[in-house]
Amino acid sequence: MAKKSKKQQQPGGTPATVALTAAGADFTVHAYDHDPAHPSYGEEAAEAMGVSPERVFKTLVADVDGSLVIGIVPVSGSLDLKALATAVGGKKATMADPALAERTTGYVRGGISPLGQRKKLRTVLDASATAFDTICVSAGRRGLEVELSPKDLTDLTNATLAPIART
Repeated sequence: MAKKSKKQQQPGGTPATVALTAAGADFTVHAYDHDPAHPSYGEEAAEAMGVSPERVFKTLVADVDGSLVIGIVPVSGSLDLKALATAVGGKKATMADPALAERTTGYVRGGISPLGQRKKLRTVLDASATAFDTICVSAGRRGLEVELSPKDLTDLTNATLAPIART
C-alpha cells in the first residue's frame, strides 16, 4: 500500500488531490490494487488499507426534490435517504441515476470523491465522522483513497453534519 503526503503528491493527481493541495489541506493518499470482482468498493478499500470500515466513508449521490445532493456515510452502513432529505430541508430523496451522478461529479461510480467535483453539489457528512481524528474518502478513482480530518472535509466541501447513516 503506497502512502503519499501532500508534499509527496505527484503532479497531475486526481481533481480531488489537486483541490486538497491547492487548499493547503493536510492529507494522505492511500493507493491499493482494486479488484473489480469485489462486491463493495468501500469495504474493499477498508480491507486493503487495514482501516476500520467505520472510518472509511463512501460518497453517494442522491436526488432530493429534483436537486442532486452528496451524502457521505461510513462504508459499514447505508445512506438513510429520509434523513438526507431532512438534513437539506427536502421532502423526498432517491438515489441518483448512476450515469447522471458520473456526468455531474466527473468521477466514475466507486470512485466518486466529495472533493474536486466537476459541479459542486450540496454535501452532507454523517455526524459519526466527528468521532475520528481522520477519515478516508475516495480520492477520485477506484483504488485510491484520501485520508483527512473530518473538519477539513467539512470545510472544503461546505458540508452539513447530520446523522444520515443507517448501521
